[in-house]
Amino acid sequence: MTNGHGQHAHTGEAGDSTEYADHRRGYGIHPWKLTRSGLLLDDVAASETLFTLSNGHFGMRGSLEEGEPRVEPGTYINGFYEQRPLPHAEAGYGFPESGETVVNVTDGKLIRLFVGDSPFDLRYGTTHSHERALDLRSGTLDRSTEWTSPNGQSVRVTSRRLVSFAHRSLAAIHYEVEALDDNVYLALYSDLLANEQNATPSSDPRDAAVLDRPLKSEGSGARGQQAVLMHRTRRSKLRMAAGMDHVLEVPQGAQTTIEASGDLARYTVTAQLPKGSKLRMVKYLSYGWSHRRSTPALRDQVEAALAVGKLIGWDELLEKQRAYLDDFWQHADVEIDGDPGLQQAVRVSMFHVLQCSARAEGQGLGAKGLSGIGYDGHTFWDADLFALPMLTYTMPSAARDHLLWRRDTLPEARARATELGLAGAAFPWRTITGKECSGYWPAGTAAFHVNSAVANATARYVAATGDDEFDAGPGTELLTETARLWISLGHFDGAFHIDGVTGPDEYTAIVDDNLYTNVMAQANLTEAAHACERNPGTASALGVTASEIAMWRRAASEMAIPYDDELGVHAQSEDFTKQDEWDFEKTADEFYPLLLHYPYFQIYRKQVVKQADLVLAMQLRGDLFTPEQKSRNFAYYEARTVRDSSLSAATQAVLAAETGHLNLAYDYWAEVALVDLGDLHGNVDDGLHIAAMGGSWQVAACGFGGMRDHGGYVSFAPRLPEALTRLRFRIRSEKRVIEVEVTRIDGQELATYRLIEGETFTTTHHGEPVELVGSGSVQRAVPPAPQVEPVTQPARRGPTRRRPQR
Repeated sequence: MTNGHGQHAHTGEAGDSTEYADHRRGYGIHPWKLTRSGLLLDDVAASETLFTLSNGHFGMRGSLEEGEPRVEPGTYINGFYEQRPLPHAEAGYGFPESGETVVNVTDGKLIRLFVGDSPFDLRYGTTHSHERALDLRSGTLDRSTEWTSPNGQSVRVTSRRLVSFAHRSLAAIHYEVEALDDNVYLALYSDLLANEQNATPSSDPRDAAVLDRPLKSEGSGARGQQAVLMHRTRRSKLRMAAGMDHVLEVPQGAQTTIEASGDLARYTVTAQLPKGSKLRMVKYLSYGWSHRRSTPALRDQVEAALAVGKLIGWDELLEKQRAYLDDFWQHADVEIDGDPGLQQAVRVSMFHVLQCSARAEGQGLGAKGLSGIGYDGHTFWDADLFALPMLTYTMPSAARDHLLWRRDTLPEARARATELGLAGAAFPWRTITGKECSGYWPAGTAAFHVNSAVANATARYVAATGDDEFDAGPGTELLTETARLWISLGHFDGAFHIDGVTGPDEYTAIVDDNLYTNVMAQANLTEAAHACERNPGTASALGVTASEIAMWRRAASEMAIPYDDELGVHAQSEDFTKQDEWDFEKTADEFYPLLLHYPYFQIYRKQVVKQADLVLAMQLRGDLFTPEQKSRNFAYYEARTVRDSSLSAATQAVLAAETGHLNLAYDYWAEVALVDLGDLHGNVDDGLHIAAMGGSWQVAACGFGGMRDHGGYVSFAPRLPEALTRLRFRIRSEKRVIEVEVTRIDGQELATYRLIEGETFTTTHHGEPVELVGSGSVQRAVPPAPQVEPVTQPARRGPTRRRPQR
């Protein structure tokens, strides 16, 4: 329905002594791992989400190999979906008639173990120890369990699972069973299982549709230690294949069989283990899909990938995984001194953003990545604005892939614009293939700011990478078609106005001159003009004329920017500041998020902000506002923002840091970094909040690092909150790697800038020029933060005070 991005949990007002629980319901604090000891049954679904492994092409939730207990074991392939009807209470012109929902495809994680005649299930028998760890450096999910079965026999089970970054279609599981008693008889079933059904229907509009057996078998095969299942979706007619192969080590003779039919393939091993001996098995998995290729072709593709996997071997796959991540962390790591829990949370966030994007190659970044079924697996605007900045400056190839997917979906966006009577392209609010899948038009169709998010990400990528090939082709095309929409949508009347739109604040819909929409459209129009002038051949091929460019520039220069002279603040939209106030004191905690408890009619006509809107404009278009305007605007909208979206806290943190509210920014940073680890919105079971995780990096670089890239020029203005003594991060800019480190020693803050790779780099430190040459570094004192009056939030909607464990 709308891009709600979760329910905001009650946290108390700013200034309360309440703290975030750093134990995270049993998740230990470690700088490079996310660990969980023991089994808490009501935490199974959350663990499945948080322990997800993916590479952008496919992902596997962190369910146990034994398959039980489980909630949503989920395996997802990026771009693989099923169509479903999209009913409307009343039909209307331009309403989408069908939706797209991600499919839980064939589960290859299953390795069911029987000790004697007892299934290995931690709910039965005696569990002496059980620990799992998501290792952020090796890119693996590790598990160790010591267990005694109900029949009295004891085993130690260890496993290590990876989804390969180096080999896009491959995953592997190293599985080991050690006998702790004499003559332990084992039976092991290694499965491929399709059409698992776990989700139940929900009345929450943010949840996914439940698909009933969406996969239709199109064949299977088994030989030796290998099996393949082929399926097709019933409506979208997409084909997929999943395959498994095995390498087995047993100290003495074992019996094996292999079979495959319909929705199940099974490799069976039976063995007797003397005390102290081990059964070892490496299970290789491969996934492929296509909307063009035949079933035999997909089968061959999967079998070839399995053959390559076995040839490479487990050890080399592990080495390549570590090497990939070593390179990533070398160029991207964020280091924090003073808060170990926050350090872990930021790295976990960055790891998951990387996982959902690294090998997406032709597909978009979903709001949940490949970690769950929330939002039907759709991509929203927040991928472009919250996840792509991190990727642009740390893993630019992944940002490029997402933007190429946007370019590839231009035909659908052009068709949507035509359907709406507009020019250019109208990118969808939520989608998998590029077609609009939102049936709620006030927050969907009317949110044309999706276009400016795509344009903003495009312009940032071009400026940060110097990718001339992309700029001359896809980049210019994206900027041109998004710019054309604004001219057809707006009109001149003393200024250029854009009416009847919904900005990022979905609690204020169908308004005139939403400031965020207008200033982002202004940047879009200007960047399109620059791109066409840089690339006249592409512009000519797109039919761009000199008069069209002149029109873009005129609209940009005359853009309406609402301002309330009486209050001395910018208005979020025309007359927003004159609307009635929401009664926050009388709104009980259990009535948040408001969208689930109040009619939109009541919400739309009040001054209540779901998520940062004008404040987001001040981050992305900060060059338009004076420091005094930013301070007044931030205070005004802080008092009206309820954060019913996980997107909001990151933006509020960035502007809080810029306007001098450093401790408030720190509290918001903890909120955004812990949104999933602490399940602060109560829906981590459905998947990760990828945009918030990208926002966690933005708070480090853009908040406390003070990084801005207005007009493609990168500048810094770092400052630290009281709780932290050091922050270090690195960014890529064209062919350079720049390190920014800010430390506090004896009350004095010092910023150090280093050029790690490249020859020269010019920037500013709090407005003072800085030039980096060669391998040297430049140090500058950090000026004191401005003295500011405290700001307030709506009653009981402030962030929880952050008090880190030392």
